[in-house]
This record gives sequence, structure tokens and C-alpha cells, in this order.
Amino acid sequence: MDESVRHTCVVGLQFGDEGKGQLVDHLAATANVVVRFNGGANAGHTVRLGESRFALHLLPSGVITPGTTNVVAHGVALDPQQLLAEIDQLAERGISLTGRLLVSDRAHLVMPWQKAEERLLEAAAGRLGLPVIGSTGRGIGPTYAAKAHRLTAIRAGELRRLDRLAPKIAAIVTLQNALLTTLAALSGSAFEPFEVAAVLAALEPCAARLAPYLADTASWLDTALADGQTVLFEGAHSALLDVDLGTYPYVTSSACTPLGLGVGSGLRDARVDRVIGVLKAYGSRVGAGPFPSQADDLAAARLRERGQEFGTSTGRPRRCGWLDLVLAGYTARRCGVTGLAVTGLDVLSDLAEIPLVVAYDLDGQRLTTPPAEAVDLAACQPVCEMQPGWRSSLADCRDWADLPAAARAYVARLAATCGPVAYVCVGPRREQVLPLPATEEIAPRR
Repeated sequence: MDESVRHTCVVGLQFGDEGKGQLVDHLAATANVVVRFNGGANAGHTVRLGESRFALHLLPSGVITPGTTNVVAHGVALDPQQLLAEIDQLAERGISLTGRLLVSDRAHLVMPWQKAEERLLEAAAGRLGLPVIGSTGRGIGPTYAAKAHRLTAIRAGELRRLDRLAPKIAAIVTLQNALLTTLAALSGSAFEPFEVAAVLAALEPCAARLAPYLADTASWLDTALADGQTVLFEGAHSALLDVDLGTYPYVTSSACTPLGLGVGSGLRDARVDRVIGVLKAYGSRVGAGPFPSQADDLAAARLRERGQEFGTSTGRPRRCGWLDLVLAGYTARRCGVTGLAVTGLDVLSDLAEIPLVVAYDLDGQRLTTPPAEAVDLAACQPVCEMQPGWRSSLADCRDWADLPAAARAYVARLAATCGPVAYVCVGPRREQVLPLPATEEIAPRR
């Protein structure tokens, strides 16, 4: 690692599921602090150590690395029960977070009525002919909406005074029951009104257990930086799911690029020396929304099986296809990527040829940047360039020079559009992340 690099941000450049958890876990060995700054339990980051698999939804992927301090910042939509479940699961496997985890007291809580709202709203939208996003049902969108509405939002720090929070919850429950009853009628769905006593009974043990972790994390990070600690920022979801820059409205509800780092953590993004954009060597998408590079059923099934493309959070099978350089080039520019981490190369190892989407045709017009509207992106016909495959396993490669020439050429083609490559991953485990030598020449961006 370049000694001049102290603070790094890891972001996904596609529709999620690129392998960000693997990169964060790899880089955590050189970091003092790992910060999760956006999203909620609808995200899923996977870390594999040998045959062990860790599925994380709210905890930063640095928790597996001894000695790191892990921060859940105020930009995260915090489901307290999910967070505690993850803490307990790690404890059962011998990993303690005592003294290693800080949770922002300004993070907004995901409450049970927000999960119900998300479910009912999707059902009502479908009946009324509005876009159905295909949400995970984790209540993340309604939580961020409540944050903007302000009156019905609850922040983690309020758990310190349940006596003061209880009457607020009673008022919110009354309001939410009225709104959700109407929404249920519109959607044709069943809805069981919430009871204040039950909500408080479920929240009370969470409040007691979370109390030791709550902190003003932005101020804590100020001190950590002043003390010379190295910080690794972990972005959840990915640039094409960003609420502003993604394939709107088929996006998540938070800022998923480094542009959201400052808002989500309380620190200026200018403090970040390096932005690693994680780019999977093929494409996948979960839920609804345009996906121009989606493969035919047979090829998609093969990619799904080889890549184990099933959601970490939901288990849903992902739609699979080829790498879309139109979208990846766009997100690399928006994210200010200084280096790429190319993942999933091993999934392509049995192909004689590999399609790459290099442009679109839309109503007879050739496009090399994506249109703003999802309906137009869905109508785009991909223009593909065929790359030779390598037809050999990469599992035992431990150095850039070990890769077949065709695999190196494929990576160089991605670099030509998206920027310099810093890492190549030839499998899902920690030891399968291959740093590229600083002297290795990868094709410059066109």
C-alpha cells in the first residue's frame, strides 16, 4: 500500500453485490477504523475466511479484523434488533465487539411501522399503476422519509431516555395506525394496528444493550484523525442505486457514492486520499429496474450458479448479465475513482468469449453515456464487444503475473474505460485478493 495513502473509501460501481465486503475486509488490515456511512439492513456484505462465511448487514466489514474500531455513522438507517443479532452472531463465533464498536446517537432508527409502510406502499403502488421498486421490505425508504419529515423520526440517542421517548412513540403509533389503515385499504392488504405497549416492550431490551455503544461518532472521528489513525470508509449499496445518481426511481434511499460520505459520517470527503471502486467482471441486479446488459436465460442461469448470485440480505436470485462499460464508466467518473478492484473474474473462467457492453442504441441513436430516465435506459439495446476468454481456473493465482494473458487483457480493457486497476479478485476469500504492483502498467482511461 502507498504510504502516502491514509484514508480510503470503498464504493460499488454497479447495482450492488460487487464484493465490497471482501475488499473492505482485505483493506482493514491496514486501517485503524472502519466506518459504515449509509444504507441500512437492506445491504449485505459478505466476508469469507477459509471455509467460514460472515454475512453482515449493518456492521462494518472490518469487524472480522482484530484491533479495528468499527463505526456505524449517523447516515445509516439503524434497525436495532438486526444490529444486536449481528453482534450476537459474531460473539457466538468468538468475535467480541466490546470496545471495538461505536454507533452514532444521531442515526435514525428503523421502527416496525416503517417496515409495514414499505410493504403496503409497494402493494398500493402496484394496484395504482405506479412503479414497483422491488424493495427488500426492511423499512429503509420510510425511515429516510421520516428523517426528512422530522415529526415521526426517532434517533438512536433517544433510547437513552425511554421515559421521555414513550409518549412520543404513543403519538407516532396513533398517527401511523391511521395512515397505514388507509394504505392497507388502498392496497387490498391486511394490516394489524400496532400497540404502544408491545412496541415499548420490544424496544426496552434493545435500548439497554445498545447504550454502551452509542456515541457522537463524528466528534470521535475528529479525534481519531487528529491522533493520526487511518480510516477506511465502507459504502453500502452502489452508485447505480444512489438516490440521486442511480437508475431512479429503481434505487435505494441513501447517497451511495463518496458524495454521501461527508453527509453520512460528518467528515469532509476531501480527507479521503483514495477511492476504490469495486467492479464485478460481469453484471447482476436484484429487484426491479432497467438492466441493459442482462443475459439470456441460459447464460444468466450459468452466471448465477457459478457466482452464487443470491441476495445476502434476502436470498433472492439476482438477474445476471454482462459487464456494462457505459454504466461503469459513468459511475467511475461520478465517484472520482482512483483505483479499481475487479472482482468475479473466476466466474467467467469457462467462457470462450465474453461480451462487454460498450454502447447503446436508443431509437437509432448511438449512446456512450446512460440516459437519465429509467424508461429510456430500459429501451436501450446493448452494443457488445467480444473479448477472448481464458478457459482455465484462476483459483490458485496469487499474483498478477499468474493470470492467463486473456484474463489480463480483459482487465486492461476495463481499465481503459473505468480507470487504473489496483486489485483483482480471483475468488471470494481473503487470500484471493491480488494487489497489483505499482509498477504494473494497466491501460490508461480513454
